Amino acid sequence: MMNAEDTRGGKASPDPQDLRRSVFYSIKFFVLCHSLLQLAQLMISGYLKSSISTVEKRFGLSSQTSGLLAAFNEVGNTALIVFVSYFGSRVHRPRLIGYGAVLVALAGLLMSLPHFISEPYRYDRISSVDMPQDFEASLCQPTTSVPAPTPAPSNSSCSSYTEAQHLAVVGIMFTAQTLLGVGAVPIQPFGISYIDDFAHNSNSPLYLGILFAVTMIGPGLAYGLGGLMLRLYVDIDRMPEGGISLTSKDPRWVGAWWLGFLVSAGAVALAAVPYFFFPKEMPKEKHELRFRRRALAAAASPVSKGEDSPSEQSPGESQEKQNSLTQIAPDLTVIQFIKVFPRVLLRTLRHPIFLLVVLSQVCMSSTVAGMATFLPKFLERQFSVTASYANLLIGCLSIPSAIVGIVVGGILVKRFHLGPVRCGALCLLGALFGLLLSLPLFFMGCSTHQIAGITRQPGNLPGPDLFPACTEPCSCPLDDFNPVCDPRTHVEYLTPCQAGCTGWLVQEALDKSQVFYTNCSCVVGGGPVPAGSCDSACSHLVLPFMLLVSLGAALASLTHTPSFILILRGVKKEDKTLAVGIQFMLLRVLAWMPSPVLHGSAIDTTCVHWAQSCGRRAVCRYYDHDLLRNRFVGLQFFFKTGSLACFALILVILRQQDKEEGTQVNVSPSGLQQQLLASGPGKKPEESRV
Repeated sequence: MMNAEDTRGGKASPDPQDLRRSVFYSIKFFVLCHSLLQLAQLMISGYLKSSISTVEKRFGLSSQTSGLLAAFNEVGNTALIVFVSYFGSRVHRPRLIGYGAVLVALAGLLMSLPHFISEPYRYDRISSVDMPQDFEASLCQPTTSVPAPTPAPSNSSCSSYTEAQHLAVVGIMFTAQTLLGVGAVPIQPFGISYIDDFAHNSNSPLYLGILFAVTMIGPGLAYGLGGLMLRLYVDIDRMPEGGISLTSKDPRWVGAWWLGFLVSAGAVALAAVPYFFFPKEMPKEKHELRFRRRALAAAASPVSKGEDSPSEQSPGESQEKQNSLTQIAPDLTVIQFIKVFPRVLLRTLRHPIFLLVVLSQVCMSSTVAGMATFLPKFLERQFSVTASYANLLIGCLSIPSAIVGIVVGGILVKRFHLGPVRCGALCLLGALFGLLLSLPLFFMGCSTHQIAGITRQPGNLPGPDLFPACTEPCSCPLDDFNPVCDPRTHVEYLTPCQAGCTGWLVQEALDKSQVFYTNCSCVVGGGPVPAGSCDSACSHLVLPFMLLVSLGAALASLTHTPSFILILRGVKKEDKTLAVGIQFMLLRVLAWMPSPVLHGSAIDTTCVHWAQSCGRRAVCRYYDHDLLRNRFVGLQFFFKTGSLACFALILVILRQQDKEEGTQVNVSPSGLQQQLLASGPGKKPEESRV
């Protein structure tokens, strides 16, 4: 190790080993690395939510199945998160964080594997290199030249291999999501405890604030990445020679969902590298020293600092830490820890404030989980926007609004020194106004346009109703999907064949080409009709809808910091650390795991036309837009009402406790002295319930 005087004089060149030690023994560098790692980890965890509708179309999944897939991220996490407090100080925390990050990166690669083992995407029943053959396959063919369709035509292309491949693909994605959750277990808890242990006491809140601020950008980047990737065609790595005849607005379009997982996995893998060079313990940061002097001191005597750091703690702090279960846990065996944990859990849940705050956060988290998973799909269906545009709206409006809400809530608590009662009042106001902003969402949308043979608008008789025998000469496959839209009557047909079209033409433009179908016997005037679905009549409402959603997200996020303060004030001092861990565990079990499945099941009940694949129900082609809006927004309204009710009860209990404390203060000094004498010297004063 080089001499400190040589370095101060600037004559000796630093040894690479000393330079490495000075960097990796810096808590500031650890904060930087951990911020980037948590950013990348949240980006890969949230990316599936941005491409959920695309994955459904690509692999024929229902919304319930895709919601379960999204929730499986929490299964592995919840199963192992309890043991973090047990292994907290027994392991090499930075190295374990690195191993977890590597597992997350491998899970991201595994998540993209189904794309490479599956056959190329076929948006048409007869999808070949020859583009004209694609168009002609959906035309009205005379019954004499084409054999009549069988009752289950899709089964002819099915085989045991196809079904086995489908099950394998779904199993791989569920396994990858579970591994994503398992890999994320050590990242946040060990990182926060490592920073808190070796940062100066006055610097630790600042470092954790920077960590959370950078981390919160992760979900926004996930939606932004989804918006960029879904503009690219899914088989961009194996495009057919003749190209494709789809645009991103076509309902059959599938974007390159897998590419985002590769990008995110690469980012996590790069962020994991520094953790294998951090020490198990580093010298505690000295706040009063400048950076240069601190670095020289660290290089001169890192061991002595590490030995002296425990002596800086006050006796009171060390006694509190000894009373905490998280500090006792390293002295217990795994079996003893499992036996002790339920008792502490029940003791913590007996606090009424803690229980009500957790229930309110469960309701709020259920709202967030449902929105984060299915809001892109809702925007696609309700307002006829592309998947990439829906993701960009969420990433640019909703996520930043939520971040602003959390920051403003923290500023209000700190600036006005809010106590428990005022924190409860702030939470109540935030939940109330967030609930009121949800009411207009019920009316911002329009009904499903008429789809020939599926939905019918009252009073309208276009298409097959106006021309009852228009498709009799045609032999239309029952499971084909190549929609066309009659712009005059706003009627959509599943295929050109069902519109009675016998010809097609391509109209070339500067940036894209548009396909039109002609000689359509079910269309007034015979056409031509453009390929693709009919646009929604209320597409212009997507921005007002998203502004209201974003404002509601900001108000809901306003309750984050005050409710956290209520939890910290609502339990005994020695149980605070474990109470926060129990809070996050309950949020995962009661909100983040069931909420996506519940929202997906509600969305499935609004489907009016299912695609069939090998005799089973696959992806939903069309929804009843009014039912979809009422049930999706209704679920959000239900959970927000539950959160509001919990905060109202919390405020009532806090006010009652304030009154009781006020009456105790008014007790006469002699009476107070008698109470103290009666309590005896061996009894400790009772902890405040708040």
